[in-house]
Amino acid sequence: MIRRVIWVVVFLVLTHSAWARDERSIKDLSKALSALARDVDPAEAERISVIAHTTARSLARDYHVVLNPEFQAFLVNVGARKRGWCGHWAADIGAHLKELKPKTLVLHWGVAYDHTSSENNCLVVTARNQPFKDGIILDGWRRAGRLFWCPVIKDDEYELEQHYGHSGITAWKENMQWSAWLQDYETSKEKPKRAANNKVNEASSARQERASNSDSRQPATQ
Repeated sequence: MIRRVIWVVVFLVLTHSAWARDERSIKDLSKALSALARDVDPAEAERISVIAHTTARSLARDYHVVLNPEFQAFLVNVGARKRGWCGHWAADIGAHLKELKPKTLVLHWGVAYDHTSSENNCLVVTARNQPFKDGIILDGWRRAGRLFWCPVIKDDEYELEQHYGHSGITAWKENMQWSAWLQDYETSKEKPKRAANNKVNEASSARQERASNSDSRQPATQ
């Protein structure tokens, strides 16, 4: 009984500590996103920060993450887990951020060391009309559910030509196909509605055309 109480206390302390770190990180990321450009909506930046952090923590539970990201990927490879690759984290966090339909910030998909054993995928957030390299990385995989974020060009864990020290050349590149998916805010409910409206318009046009043709075939009267 005493041992169980101790474990509960330890769990609560660790949970409180994790939330305290996340709370600070949420505020700092919100400020960093707001600082990307003058026209960025601070409220939108805060929403993206909150959703990214909380979703990353939630996915760690949903994926049943143990130890570190590399071991989780191993479990997925051998069939012991269904999800947990870096791409899973990016897609699932991205799906939640898409629901916000951001107007002053843009979601991108980043990939480093593509098609190698060191490949990583993440999300990158920029201001409108801002280059990918000037954005901020959101990576839930790297810290196993504790959201990692930093400017793209300052991510020294993913650089090219690393021999001695840091090269300062980022390995991150944009995957245009997945960026297009992130930036497509049209929901599945809106698509059928639009298709239905198109059918109505097409039917109306067809009726008008038939009526016009019928009128043209009427004999002229003196």
